Order: sequence, then C-alpha cells, then structure tokens
Amino acid sequence: MTSNEIRQAFLDFFKSKGHVIVPSAPIVLKDDPTLMFTNAGMNQFKDLFLGNKKAEYTQIADTQKCLRVSGKHNDLEEVGVDTYHHTMFEMLGNWSIGEYFKPEAIEWSWELLTKVYKLDKSRLYVTVFEGDEKENLPASTIALQEWKKYVNEDHILFGNKKDNFWEMGDTGPCGPCSEIHFDNRNDEEREAIPGSQLVNKDHPQVIEIWNNVFIQYNRKADGSLESLPAKHVDTGMGFERLVRVIQGKNSNYDTDVFSGTIEAIEKITGLKYEFSDSKKDVAFRVLSDHIRAISFTIADGQLPSNTGAGYVIRRILRRAVRYYYSYLNSNQPLFYKLVNVIANQFANVFPELKAQQSFVEKVIFEEEKTFLKTLESGLKRFDNLNITNNVIDGREAFELYDTYGFPIDLTNLIASEKGLKVDEENFKIALQEQKDRSRKDAKKVTGDWVEINELKNVNFIGYDNLSSEDSKIIKYRTLTNKDGDIYQLVLDKTPFYAEGGGQVGDIGFLNVDGDFIKVLDTKKENDLIIHFVDRIPDSFSSNVVAEVDADRRKSVEKNHSATHLLHAALRTVLGDHVHQKGSLVSEDYLRFDISHFQKMTDEEIEKVEQIVNDKIREDIKLQEDRNLPIEEAKKAGAMMLFGEKYGDSVRMITFDPNYSRELCGGCHVSSTGKIGYFKIISEAAIAAGVRRIEAVTANGFDKYLKSKLNDLNKISEQFKSQNILKSIEDLIQDNKNLKKEIESLNAEKASGLQSDLLKSVVEINGVKCIVSHLKNIDAKNAKTLAYNLLGSIASGVVAFGVEDNGKAQIMIAVTEDLVKSNGIHAGNMVKELSSFIGGGGGGQAFFATAGGTDTSGLTNALEKFKTMIV
Repeated sequence: MTSNEIRQAFLDFFKSKGHVIVPSAPIVLKDDPTLMFTNAGMNQFKDLFLGNKKAEYTQIADTQKCLRVSGKHNDLEEVGVDTYHHTMFEMLGNWSIGEYFKPEAIEWSWELLTKVYKLDKSRLYVTVFEGDEKENLPASTIALQEWKKYVNEDHILFGNKKDNFWEMGDTGPCGPCSEIHFDNRNDEEREAIPGSQLVNKDHPQVIEIWNNVFIQYNRKADGSLESLPAKHVDTGMGFERLVRVIQGKNSNYDTDVFSGTIEAIEKITGLKYEFSDSKKDVAFRVLSDHIRAISFTIADGQLPSNTGAGYVIRRILRRAVRYYYSYLNSNQPLFYKLVNVIANQFANVFPELKAQQSFVEKVIFEEEKTFLKTLESGLKRFDNLNITNNVIDGREAFELYDTYGFPIDLTNLIASEKGLKVDEENFKIALQEQKDRSRKDAKKVTGDWVEINELKNVNFIGYDNLSSEDSKIIKYRTLTNKDGDIYQLVLDKTPFYAEGGGQVGDIGFLNVDGDFIKVLDTKKENDLIIHFVDRIPDSFSSNVVAEVDADRRKSVEKNHSATHLLHAALRTVLGDHVHQKGSLVSEDYLRFDISHFQKMTDEEIEKVEQIVNDKIREDIKLQEDRNLPIEEAKKAGAMMLFGEKYGDSVRMITFDPNYSRELCGGCHVSSTGKIGYFKIISEAAIAAGVRRIEAVTANGFDKYLKSKLNDLNKISEQFKSQNILKSIEDLIQDNKNLKKEIESLNAEKASGLQSDLLKSVVEINGVKCIVSHLKNIDAKNAKTLAYNLLGSIASGVVAFGVEDNGKAQIMIAVTEDLVKSNGIHAGNMVKELSSFIGGGGGGQAFFATAGGTDTSGLTNALEKFKTMIV
C-alpha cells in the first residue's frame, strides 16, 4: 500500500464505524495559552472533553498535523539522528466524546491493524496502565480484559505512569492509555530476544505505532486530578511509523512519505543518500523532516521571528541550514527548493500549502539567506576568540550561540577542524544563567478554577448588546506573574468581545450589587470567554451587570471594518496574491499585515486610500450572516484566511457583495459611513514577503491630522517663512555644501599630516612603525591616511589613536608581509587595546579598529601597542 492508500484506509474504516471525518486543525494554536502548537490530534477537541462546549459530533476521525519541538513533548534533537522521531508529523486519530469507551476502541484498533492492514499479529505488543499508588490511580483492568480477547498474554505488558498515562501538557484532559507496539526486527533477532523485553526501551525497530488514550481526568494547576463528567476516547497513530511497518522498511525515511524529498535533495546537492548514520545522511533526514514543519507552520500563519512560536520555527529552520552548510557542502540557500515537493505531495491532504507555495518559498529563502550571512559572520569571529592552551573560552562560545545562532555542536566541529577545544563547562553555566533570567522574566502561575455555578455554554451577546443586566459568575481563578495578581472570571453570558481575529478584547466594568469591578481585558481560552479583572467580588450569588466601554468598542469597530475595506482595496491595486497575514485592531489605530514582495509605491498607497475612502463615503450597509453553512459561504466567494479553523457554520461579513465579503468573528460598524475617514500612516517590511500597513480612522485620523498640523506650524515658526518647502530645500542644500567643505578640509589636513608622519617612523624590534595620536580627523580620512603611509614605507605597521567629537578609536594597519612573516595580527591587537578606551572591536589581520568613549586612554593604548611588536 502507498502512504496515500494507508491514510485513506484509516479514514474509510472509521467512517464505516459511524465517525464523522473532520479536517485537520491548523498546526499553529491561537486560543490556547497552554500550548504554542498543535501537539496531538485531541487539541482541537479539548473543550469537548472538559465539558466547556457541546459536541456537534460524538464520534470523530481525522489526520492531524502535529508539531512537537517545545515544552513537554520535545523531540527536536532526535530528529534525523534516529529513524522514527519527527518535528511535524501526521497523527491519525479517532475520538469518542462521551460515547464508546475501552471495549470498542480496543476491538477496532485490532481489527484495523490485523484485518485491514494485515499486520503480523506475532509482531504486535500492547501495554496497559499498571496504576500509580501516589496518585491513587488504579490499574487498567478493563483494558487488560479486553486485550486478552485478541492478544496472547505474553504480548500484553504493564506500563508505568511515564509510559501509560497520557497528558497533553502540565494541565488539561488526561487519562490512562494503552499503546500498541510493532516489532520490526528480523526473525533471527526476534528469536534471540523477545520483543516484550524491548518495548519502550528506545529500540529503533521495536516502536510504538498507536496509542489509545482513555480520557477520564482533568489535571489541575495544583497537580491534582479531578474526574471528568464523561469518559472519552482519544487515539493517536503515528502515520509515518504506520507506513514504515506496513511497507516493511527499517526507517520512516525509507518510505514513500519521505523518498520524494530525499531524491530532490540528491538532485540539488549532487550527493547520494546511503541509508547510514553518517553526518551526511543525518543531514538528508533533517532536511526532509524539517521542510514539512517549516512549510506547514508558515502556511498556517506563523512566520519565523525572535520570540515565542516564531522563534521555535526559526530554530528548526536554522538547524536545517546548519546541517546542509556543515555536511552537504552547500553555502547557498537550498531549503526553499523543497517546498514544491511537499506542496505537491500533500495537495489533496493539506491543500493550504499548495495555495501559498510561492509565499512560503520566499519566506524560507530570505530566512536562509540571512542565516547563512550570520554563519559567515560567526566564522569570522573565530579569529578573535579568546583561546588559552588551545581551548576556546566557554562564555565566548555561548556568545556565538546567543548572537550568531551557533549551537555548541557546530562550534565544536569548527574548533576541532582548527585543532582547538571548547570549554563546555563554562558554556553550560552561561546557558543556564540565560535560562534562569528568562524563566524569572516569564514566570506566571495560573491557579485552578473555583467553580461557582454549573457551566453549560458561555453565551456571547456582544454583537447586539453592549451590556447585560443578569449575567452570572460561573467560575474564577487567580493569575500570578511578576507584576502581581490579577483575576479571571467567566460569566454565563457576556457582551464582552474576547480578543481574536486581530481585534483587541473589550474593557469595561462589572457591577455586582453596587460593587464596581474593572474589566481590564477579555481573552479566549479555547472556547471559554475569560474576563481579566482587578479583583473578585465579595459576593457570587447576585446577578452581574456587565457593561462594555461603548466609546472604545465603537472606535475598535470602525478600525475593524476599515481592515475589510483595506483588504479588498489592496487586492484590487496590488493583485490577488495579497492575503492577510496578521492584524491588530485597537481603538487608536489598525495594523494590517499582507503577503506582498515589494515596497508599495506612493501612487499605490494613494490609490488604496482613495478606494477605501470612496467606499466609506458610499455609506455601505453592513450585511451580517450568522450561522451560515460554510459551503454557502464558499459559494458566495467569501474571503477565508489561511491558518484559521472554520466550523460547519460561519459568520460572514459583507460590505457590498461585489467588493468585500469575508468570514469574520469580529465587531463591525452598521454602515461604512461611520468610519469617517481612512489614512495610511506607514508601510514597511516586517518579514520576507510580508508588509505591514498601519492606518487610522475617525478620531484616530483627527489626532493624526492635528499632530501633523502642529508639527508644520512649529517648522513654519522656525523658518519664519511662508514657503516652508523652499526653506527646507535650501537648508538641505546648505547642509550638503557644508559637508563637502568639511570633507575637503579633512582630506587636506590628512594629506598635510602624511609628510609629517613619514618623518616619525621608528623601528621596534626591526619593524618600521608609525604611532600617532590624531585629533579632529574622521575615521574615513584616518583610514585613507593609514593606507597611504603603509604604501610609502612598503613594510611596517601604522597605529593611530583617533580622537573625534568626543569619541575614541584605535586603528591598526599592517603590511601583508608582516602578517605572514611575523604573525602580526591587527584584530588581536585592537581587541586587547580596546579596554584602554572602554570599548571593543576587532577585524582582520591586516586592518582592524576598536571604538570607545574614553579618549583619555588613547595615550596609554599607544604605549601598550609598542610593547606588542615582537
């Protein structure tokens, strides 16, 4: 069977058992603060397990894109080194939301594996939970009895809490699990050592392929477990591992899931993959794995960055670059060339990548290009590292890691090529210090919910009402961070809009029997609307009057509706390749990120503004369709955002069916005329292929216009002229003329110095040297002077202490013959001398500079220089 046939057979099997097949959720999570990425198939059903939301379907199956490279489930360093770990992987899963439980789940697992996939029963082993006394958890006797119906007892094993109690994170739904393992060894090896002795022992050929989790508990923030109101089944089967055992391969990478990508890497690099543990072959596996993770996360809306989820993606991408740079003899971008292979392979499974292929390629290409330059810069830093007894200082190795992205293994590799070692102990100390600082800065403790009333469904009424007279508090909890305590409340119904879709959360107040409590923010956790408040009320029994800050909400609505008009205008002016890549809609301004590969011209910006303002003046009425079947929305041509998860019913916002029609959960004006006026105030690049537009409307535009007019009046007062533009142009020209005069005078001064300095040549240990303390000469002319002097003395060293505008600089230039014959190294010299001027610097062997702020140290620095010529 091909991998596509194996996937389809799974979905068809569970469809025949009454399951509804649902699409994969985005790999990037937006409304769950406990996770960055979807790390298991059950993530999108978390609220159903907790009882926070009523299930539309009670039996579900799908294939889910998952990513495990951060937090509790972190497999990154094993990826590519072994044959069965991955960053992004597919998880085939079937779920029961309060319907069937252990008997059906176990029966169907065995039926699918042995009758549909026809796996050898003698190679299958199953595990059940042995219980845990500390947590008062019983052994899974029901699962044991069910397995005995199908499996010999010597193939049933008990597992401890680590192996057979599944938890998605530090908190949340969890329960005992029953794993299914496959022994992929040859008959001779199986005869020598039974597979039962190798289950969960990290043997590369005895691997877990399926996990049946029986969700019974909720792990609370204090570590305790509470029973859930209903019992659920959550299964996950690693697709890549399943394909491997069905296709009879020894490695996941030998299957048709990865073979096409590996062949593409062979063509690009001219190297051959040889199925070994060599660094070269590890690099092949790393690239073929990582391109999937990077491509799908970018397609789902997460761009590489320096923080949060974006940093995780950048880290994976850079790991791939390091591997091809170090082991595939490539110093040019090549990773982006693999996107096409993945897009075509998954076109019918996860079509979002094919739809954005060129955009994803561009982002990856630019990231590769930037990091390759960083690697080159880091390699140059090796010439200036502190090395004692052939050992590189550990803290400097950490600086290479922290600043240039060099992992310790790459530093070790380059060091070994140069006959050096790295002080790894001090590297680890510096790394731990950084982790401790980060942990301290990010420390946040979320308490457990205190239940007040039973939760059925949170009812959001904020589209139609900005207040509620009779809400009830369902539950509350405390959130502690470095700034102190704040509190979170959940109401049974609320007019407060929770942050989402770029729109900020509402603020306002809650009135509990005359006790006014500020609502500081409103956010979503999965499908739960949470109010952040400054304190909790004294009483929980009374009805709550919930009041949204109406003026703020109206300003937000104007900016949100403006983003829809802007999106349509951008696609009209720039082209249909423009897609929204992020947004922020606040009361003061709007921010809109789009896929576009070049700076917008002034003419394009003006045209976009004109279209939007024309639509505002038309005063187009809002057309809102709630609970619209998604197929009808698609037929209507509604704009759908990549990376968003849509249900069977959606909300469609239309401002003129022929102009703007989008799926959106946010708040909007009743007609476009209420927006008032629209003005773009900035447009800039924020990532490869992504431009950011910032704009204002209504009151925001009034403030912007007033600020600009105030600035203009102040400028006019300074020039005391009616023709301000002419005055500024004259000032700019005068400034240019003065700069030319200064440069000319400095050049004349340097030229005059040259003949005087040639008379000051001294010999130090047989080396001609010119040493001088220069004042009021810029760095450019000082460098020219140094090279001219070297040309005149043919062989020697020039050392300047330059003092200009209160700043100090040390400059050393060396002729090439002395670099080779005497080993004189300008970079090493200035690095040592920089301490005299309170600064730092470096450079190459023949020319280097160091800058600082202490001009008084220049004299001593030059004296020290004289002792360094040996």
